[in-house]
Amino acid sequence: MRKFLSAVRNGFGFLSTIPVGISMEGIENLMKHIYLFPVVGAVIGIILAVIALASSLIFSPIMLALILIISIYYFTGINHIDGLADFGDGIAAHGTKEKKIAAMRDTAVGTGGIVFCLISILGLFVSLVSIQETNVYLLLPFALIVAETSAKQSMVTVAAFGRRIHEGFGAMTVDNTKRSDLIIGTIFSASVCYIVLGYLGIEAFIISQLAGLLVLNTANRHFGGVSGDIVGAANEIGRLAALLYLGGVGWMLL
Repeated sequence: MRKFLSAVRNGFGFLSTIPVGISMEGIENLMKHIYLFPVVGAVIGIILAVIALASSLIFSPIMLALILIISIYYFTGINHIDGLADFGDGIAAHGTKEKKIAAMRDTAVGTGGIVFCLISILGLFVSLVSIQETNVYLLLPFALIVAETSAKQSMVTVAAFGRRIHEGFGAMTVDNTKRSDLIIGTIFSASVCYIVLGYLGIEAFIISQLAGLLVLNTANRHFGGVSGDIVGAANEIGRLAALLYLGGVGWMLL
Protein backbone atom coordinates (compact mmCIF):
# COMPACT_ATOMS: atom_id res chain seq x y z
CA MET A 1 0.00 0.00 0.00
CA ARG A 2 2.85 2.40 0.82
CA LYS A 3 4.36 1.92 -2.62
CA PHE A 4 0.99 2.45 -4.29
CA LEU A 5 0.40 5.69 -2.39
CA SER A 6 3.93 6.73 -3.34
CA ALA A 7 3.05 6.03 -6.99
CA VAL A 8 -0.09 8.18 -6.70
CA ARG A 9 1.80 11.06 -5.09
CA ASN A 10 4.60 10.94 -7.63
CA GLY A 11 2.04 10.71 -10.42
CA PHE A 12 0.90 14.19 -9.47
CA GLY A 13 4.49 15.32 -9.04
CA PHE A 14 5.49 13.90 -12.43
CA LEU A 15 2.47 15.02 -14.47
CA SER A 16 1.51 18.27 -12.78
CA THR A 17 2.93 21.22 -10.87
CA ILE A 18 0.95 20.37 -7.75
CA PRO A 19 3.60 20.55 -4.98
CA VAL A 20 3.39 17.02 -3.60
CA GLY A 21 7.08 16.20 -3.87
CA ILE A 22 8.81 13.70 -6.11
CA SER A 23 11.61 11.17 -5.72
CA MET A 24 13.40 8.63 -7.89
CA GLU A 25 12.00 5.81 -5.75
CA GLY A 26 8.52 7.29 -6.19
CA ILE A 27 8.98 7.52 -9.96
CA GLU A 28 9.99 3.86 -10.02
CA ASN A 29 6.80 3.04 -8.12
CA LEU A 30 4.79 5.13 -10.58
CA MET A 31 6.30 3.23 -13.50
CA LYS A 32 4.73 0.08 -12.05
CA HIS A 33 1.29 1.75 -12.06
CA ILE A 34 1.21 3.76 -15.29
CA TYR A 35 -2.56 3.29 -15.47
CA LEU A 36 -2.63 6.07 -12.85
CA PHE A 37 -1.83 8.68 -15.54
CA PRO A 38 -5.51 9.27 -16.45
CA VAL A 39 -6.40 9.35 -12.74
CA VAL A 40 -4.10 12.35 -12.41
CA GLY A 41 -5.68 13.78 -15.56
CA ALA A 42 -9.18 13.44 -14.10
CA VAL A 43 -8.18 15.31 -10.93
CA ILE A 44 -6.54 18.10 -12.95
CA GLY A 45 -9.69 18.22 -15.09
CA ILE A 46 -11.85 18.65 -12.00
CA ILE A 47 -9.64 21.51 -10.80
CA LEU A 48 -9.95 23.18 -14.21
CA ALA A 49 -13.72 22.59 -14.17
CA VAL A 50 -14.02 24.41 -10.84
CA ILE A 51 -11.99 27.32 -12.23
CA ALA A 52 -14.23 27.40 -15.31
CA LEU A 53 -17.41 27.46 -13.22
CA ALA A 54 -16.15 30.21 -10.92
CA SER A 55 -14.64 32.33 -13.70
CA SER A 56 -17.69 32.05 -15.96
CA LEU A 57 -19.64 34.11 -13.41
CA ILE A 58 -17.29 37.05 -13.92
CA PHE A 59 -15.54 36.92 -17.28
CA SER A 60 -16.57 36.97 -20.94
CA PRO A 61 -16.10 33.81 -23.05
CA ILE A 62 -12.89 35.12 -24.63
CA MET A 63 -11.37 36.10 -21.29
CA LEU A 64 -12.46 32.81 -19.77
CA ALA A 65 -10.75 30.88 -22.58
CA LEU A 66 -7.52 32.77 -21.89
CA ILE A 67 -7.80 32.13 -18.15
CA LEU A 68 -8.33 28.42 -18.77
CA ILE A 69 -5.33 28.13 -21.09
CA ILE A 70 -3.17 29.82 -18.45
CA SER A 71 -4.63 27.49 -15.82
CA ILE A 72 -3.96 24.41 -17.93
CA TYR A 73 -0.26 25.20 -18.19
CA TYR A 74 -0.08 26.43 -14.61
CA PHE A 75 -1.25 23.06 -13.30
CA THR A 76 0.32 20.78 -15.92
CA GLY A 77 3.58 22.69 -16.47
CA ILE A 78 5.29 23.26 -19.80
CA ASN A 79 7.11 19.93 -20.10
CA HIS A 80 4.45 18.44 -22.37
CA ILE A 81 4.15 21.43 -24.68
CA ASP A 82 7.96 21.52 -24.75
CA GLY A 83 7.72 17.92 -25.98
CA LEU A 84 5.29 19.09 -28.66
CA ALA A 85 7.77 21.78 -29.71
CA ASP A 86 10.58 19.21 -29.97
CA PHE A 87 8.25 16.87 -31.88
CA GLY A 88 7.53 19.67 -34.36
CA ASP A 89 11.23 20.41 -34.79
CA GLY A 90 11.98 16.78 -35.50
CA ILE A 91 9.22 16.47 -38.08
CA ALA A 92 10.28 19.69 -39.80
CA ALA A 93 13.92 18.58 -40.04
CA HIS A 94 15.13 17.13 -43.34
CA GLY A 95 17.32 14.10 -43.78
CA THR A 96 17.72 10.75 -42.09
CA LYS A 97 15.97 9.54 -38.96
CA GLU A 98 19.17 10.21 -37.04
CA LYS A 99 19.15 13.88 -38.13
CA LYS A 100 15.49 14.19 -37.23
CA ILE A 101 16.13 12.73 -33.77
CA ALA A 102 19.06 15.11 -33.31
CA ALA A 103 16.80 18.06 -34.24
CA MET A 104 14.19 16.85 -31.78
CA ARG A 105 16.77 16.62 -28.98
CA ASP A 106 18.26 20.03 -29.73
CA THR A 107 17.50 22.40 -26.85
CA ALA A 108 16.88 25.31 -29.24
CA VAL A 109 13.30 25.65 -30.50
CA GLY A 110 13.04 25.82 -34.28
CA THR A 111 10.35 26.93 -36.71
CA GLY A 112 8.60 23.55 -36.66
CA GLY A 113 8.26 23.63 -32.88
CA ILE A 114 6.99 27.21 -32.88
CA VAL A 115 4.36 26.41 -35.51
CA PHE A 116 3.18 23.28 -33.67
CA CYS A 117 2.84 25.18 -30.38
CA LEU A 118 1.06 28.14 -31.98
CA ILE A 119 -1.45 25.83 -33.66
CA SER A 120 -1.99 23.95 -30.39
CA ILE A 121 -2.60 27.05 -28.28
CA LEU A 122 -4.74 28.68 -30.95
CA GLY A 123 -6.72 25.45 -31.24
CA LEU A 124 -7.27 25.40 -27.47
CA PHE A 125 -8.50 28.99 -27.53
CA VAL A 126 -10.88 28.42 -30.44
CA SER A 127 -12.28 25.19 -28.98
CA LEU A 128 -12.85 26.71 -25.52
CA VAL A 129 -14.69 29.68 -27.01
CA SER A 130 -16.71 27.40 -29.31
CA ILE A 131 -17.77 25.18 -26.42
CA GLN A 132 -19.08 28.22 -24.55
CA GLU A 133 -21.00 29.41 -27.61
CA THR A 134 -23.04 26.20 -27.62
CA ASN A 135 -24.83 27.44 -24.47
CA VAL A 136 -25.11 23.81 -23.33
CA TYR A 137 -25.22 23.93 -19.52
CA LEU A 138 -22.03 22.62 -17.87
CA LEU A 139 -20.54 21.50 -21.20
CA LEU A 140 -17.35 23.50 -20.65
CA PRO A 141 -16.40 22.18 -17.17
CA PHE A 142 -17.33 18.63 -18.18
CA ALA A 143 -15.35 19.02 -21.42
CA LEU A 144 -12.26 19.95 -19.42
CA ILE A 145 -12.55 16.80 -17.32
CA VAL A 146 -12.95 14.65 -20.44
CA ALA A 147 -10.07 16.37 -22.23
CA GLU A 148 -7.52 16.08 -19.40
CA THR A 149 -8.44 12.47 -18.64
CA SER A 150 -8.25 11.57 -22.33
CA ALA A 151 -4.96 13.44 -22.78
CA LYS A 152 -3.23 11.43 -20.06
CA GLN A 153 -4.64 8.19 -21.48
CA SER A 154 -3.23 9.22 -24.89
CA MET A 155 0.20 9.18 -23.24
CA VAL A 156 -0.43 5.65 -22.00
CA THR A 157 -1.66 4.57 -25.44
CA VAL A 158 1.46 5.88 -27.19
CA ALA A 159 3.74 4.34 -24.57
CA ALA A 160 1.95 0.98 -24.76
CA PHE A 161 2.33 0.62 -28.52
CA GLY A 162 5.57 2.56 -29.00
CA ARG A 163 9.20 1.50 -28.90
CA ARG A 164 11.81 3.76 -27.38
CA ILE A 165 14.53 5.40 -29.44
CA HIS A 166 16.83 6.52 -26.60
CA GLU A 167 17.22 6.55 -22.82
CA GLY A 168 15.39 8.89 -20.46
CA PHE A 169 12.08 9.23 -18.59
CA GLY A 170 10.30 8.59 -21.88
CA ALA A 171 12.17 5.31 -22.22
CA MET A 172 11.17 4.38 -18.67
CA THR A 173 7.53 5.06 -19.50
CA VAL A 174 7.64 3.06 -22.74
CA ASP A 175 9.54 0.15 -21.19
CA ASN A 176 7.20 -0.14 -18.21
CA THR A 177 3.81 0.36 -19.87
CA LYS A 178 2.09 -3.01 -20.03
CA ARG A 179 -1.04 -4.06 -21.86
CA SER A 180 -2.75 -4.24 -18.47
CA ASP A 181 -1.93 -0.53 -17.93
CA LEU A 182 -3.51 0.25 -21.29
CA ILE A 183 -6.63 -1.78 -20.51
CA ILE A 184 -7.12 -0.46 -16.96
CA GLY A 185 -6.41 3.11 -18.05
CA THR A 186 -8.82 2.83 -20.96
CA ILE A 187 -11.61 1.43 -18.78
CA PHE A 188 -11.10 4.14 -16.16
CA SER A 189 -10.87 6.95 -18.73
CA ALA A 190 -13.87 5.79 -20.72
CA SER A 191 -15.89 5.46 -17.51
CA VAL A 192 -15.03 9.02 -16.42
CA CYS A 193 -15.86 10.38 -19.87
CA TYR A 194 -19.19 8.53 -19.93
CA ILE A 195 -20.14 9.64 -16.41
CA VAL A 196 -19.59 13.35 -17.16
CA LEU A 197 -20.77 13.58 -20.79
CA GLY A 198 -22.42 10.29 -21.72
CA TYR A 199 -21.87 8.99 -25.24
CA LEU A 200 -20.51 12.38 -26.30
CA GLY A 201 -17.74 11.94 -23.74
CA ILE A 202 -16.96 8.50 -25.13
CA GLU A 203 -16.79 9.92 -28.65
CA ALA A 204 -14.38 12.66 -27.54
CA PHE A 205 -12.30 10.04 -25.73
CA ILE A 206 -12.09 7.89 -28.88
CA ILE A 207 -11.09 10.91 -30.98
CA SER A 208 -8.37 11.71 -28.45
CA GLN A 209 -6.96 8.17 -28.58
CA LEU A 210 -7.02 8.18 -32.38
CA ALA A 211 -5.04 11.42 -32.23
CA GLY A 212 -2.54 9.68 -29.96
CA LEU A 213 -2.21 6.82 -32.44
CA LEU A 214 -1.67 9.39 -35.20
CA VAL A 215 1.18 10.85 -33.15
CA LEU A 216 2.59 7.34 -32.73
CA ASN A 217 2.36 6.55 -36.44
CA THR A 218 4.00 9.87 -37.33
CA ALA A 219 6.79 9.26 -34.82
CA ASN A 220 7.44 5.78 -36.18
CA ARG A 221 7.72 7.13 -39.72
CA HIS A 222 9.99 10.04 -38.86
CA PHE A 223 12.04 8.70 -35.94
CA GLY A 224 11.58 4.94 -35.86
CA GLY A 225 10.03 5.03 -32.39
CA VAL A 226 9.04 7.29 -29.52
CA SER A 227 10.70 9.32 -26.78
CA GLY A 228 9.55 11.31 -23.77
CA ASP A 229 9.02 14.30 -26.07
CA ILE A 230 6.62 12.31 -28.21
CA VAL A 231 4.72 10.97 -25.21
CA GLY A 232 4.39 14.58 -24.03
CA ALA A 233 3.25 15.66 -27.49
CA ALA A 234 0.54 12.98 -27.34
CA ASN A 235 -0.78 14.65 -24.19
CA GLU A 236 -1.09 18.04 -25.91
CA ILE A 237 -2.56 16.68 -29.13
CA GLY A 238 -4.91 14.33 -27.27
CA ARG A 239 -6.31 17.19 -25.19
CA LEU A 240 -6.68 19.41 -28.25
CA ALA A 241 -8.44 16.69 -30.26
CA ALA A 242 -11.01 16.09 -27.52
CA LEU A 243 -11.76 19.81 -27.05
CA LEU A 244 -11.94 20.50 -30.78
CA TYR A 245 -14.42 17.67 -31.17
CA LEU A 246 -16.57 18.90 -28.30
CA GLY A 247 -16.40 22.48 -29.57
CA GLY A 248 -17.02 21.52 -33.16
CA VAL A 249 -19.35 18.78 -34.31
CA GLY A 250 -19.70 17.00 -30.99
CA TRP A 251 -22.05 19.45 -29.26
CA MET A 252 -24.60 19.09 -32.09
CA LEU A 253 -25.14 15.48 -31.00
CA LEU A 254 -26.39 16.39 -27.52
